[in-house]
Amino acid sequence: MSINTGHGLPFLPGNTFRDVTKSAHHRPQTLSYKNGYALPHRPKVGIGQAPLLSSELTQSEINQFSNQTALTYGTAHYSPALDVIPAHVAYDKKVLRFYGYFQQEVLHSPQEGYRVRPVVLYYYLEDDSMCIIEPVVENSGIPQGKLIKRQRLPKNDRGDHYHWKDLNVGMDLVVYGTVYRVTHCDSYTQDFMESEGLVLNDPEPTPVDPYIQRRTQAGRSYITPSVFDRLHQFLTMDRKVLRFFALWDHTDSLYGEARPVTIQYYLVDDSVEIREVHEPNSGRDPFPVLLRRQRLPKNIKPDCKPFPSCVLEVSPQEVHQYYSPKDFQVGETLQLMGRRFLLYDCDEFTKTYYQKNHPDLELKPKPVVKKTTELHDRHEVPPYNGFGSLEDSLQNCLSLIPEPPKKDLMKMLENDHKVLRYAARMDSQNPQDEGRLFIFSYFLSSDMISIFEKSTRNSGIISGQFLEKTRIPKPGCTVDKPEFYGPADFAIGDTVEVFRHRFVLTDADPYVLNYLESISDQLPSRTLDSLRQRLGVADQEVDPHTDPQSEDIERVEASS
Repeated sequence: MSINTGHGLPFLPGNTFRDVTKSAHHRPQTLSYKNGYALPHRPKVGIGQAPLLSSELTQSEINQFSNQTALTYGTAHYSPALDVIPAHVAYDKKVLRFYGYFQQEVLHSPQEGYRVRPVVLYYYLEDDSMCIIEPVVENSGIPQGKLIKRQRLPKNDRGDHYHWKDLNVGMDLVVYGTVYRVTHCDSYTQDFMESEGLVLNDPEPTPVDPYIQRRTQAGRSYITPSVFDRLHQFLTMDRKVLRFFALWDHTDSLYGEARPVTIQYYLVDDSVEIREVHEPNSGRDPFPVLLRRQRLPKNIKPDCKPFPSCVLEVSPQEVHQYYSPKDFQVGETLQLMGRRFLLYDCDEFTKTYYQKNHPDLELKPKPVVKKTTELHDRHEVPPYNGFGSLEDSLQNCLSLIPEPPKKDLMKMLENDHKVLRYAARMDSQNPQDEGRLFIFSYFLSSDMISIFEKSTRNSGIISGQFLEKTRIPKPGCTVDKPEFYGPADFAIGDTVEVFRHRFVLTDADPYVLNYLESISDQLPSRTLDSLRQRLGVADQEVDPHTDPQSEDIERVEASS
């Protein structure tokens, strides 16, 4: 019979008690780390022996197998960290970067034997894996990018793999039959290798690829000065055109006349273009280009003159001299392609160009009397019939398919929701119209006016909208040249006639005075003085940029 040595009693049910001195009640740890990998570890147990209990282990073995935290109601006590840190924790996101190249053999090419292709080698310290990437070159025609994906690269046939201790600058790295030459590395890699006791070799330059070197164009060399260089002419004279106004004189031919044309000389390539100026209803075909843009030969070599010009294709070899800006003089007759052109004027840019570059050439503009064609049947606009607005009726007379009249968009955007409001009473000989009060609303975005009638107790007149938004013409103006009411015409005490109804302005909104003072230079002083006298200097000013639809109209209504 077994004896319970802890209490001196037989090891029978009821004779065993809980050990009050025991402080660790956890299950023993059976994992340990070796070379950064977690491996199971269990104590050796003999045949026929019971499993080793935690109470039979020493304190050092318990600390080795377990890493516990005893939680109490007070402050938590943490056990010290393990001395062995896993590799994926110690070297996480730490990468060594080497630069190098490899030579690719070129077959069946007499011009080159190999090509140099630069690569970048990345070594990941957390798992000793590597990847090789070739920088992408645009339009190279070679599949580039990741040459070898991330993996552990074999070192030899015995199954060994490359380690960071095997890498160094100035060495050959053989991977899957390809020899990579390591030339240099970055600063982090150099510091890491030196901290581990490895001395790096001196960096090597990457050789030049003979194919790239052969394709590199040599620098241009010129015998003539740079002012005659075509590239210099393009960079300095691009989009610069000399424009001459001329008359094409062919009066010596049947039904000939002097027709206006425009001669444009392009300084970028010394080409000339001639365009006709067509007048409306001239009866001519609408083809403005008389001579397409080209370089005009001035003198042809004597050997080529006897050859028929209808068969001869003029090339730079046959031309002795082309037309230049010195040949175009204002005030003289110039013969181009067998036609005579009288240059009577030019634009401002052309005048400035000649004064700066050819001051010896004198420009002599000539006045030219242009033949004007009289229109026998003039288009007359019919009188206004009263339907719609004047602009809408005019659009019906200008085109077969009428278009909406154009509006001042900037004025509408700037003056949107800006309204000038006035209080008025009706001036009428009818005694029934006495005491009728109205509110004028002037919309600055469209120059329209709307009139609203206030309700009067026991007047017998229905209040509401008296006149919808419209432009009100002044009395006495004609239909052809109408004049409409504006802010300058609304002074306190003045009479406004609206379609044979007379109204007397009695008050205004404070917003009206503040807005009109901002444009006081466009208004008569009488209008502003009447507003200041009616509103008074003690009235509170309103910001002209605030919303005009405020409660200030209550003051206008109360004063009315």
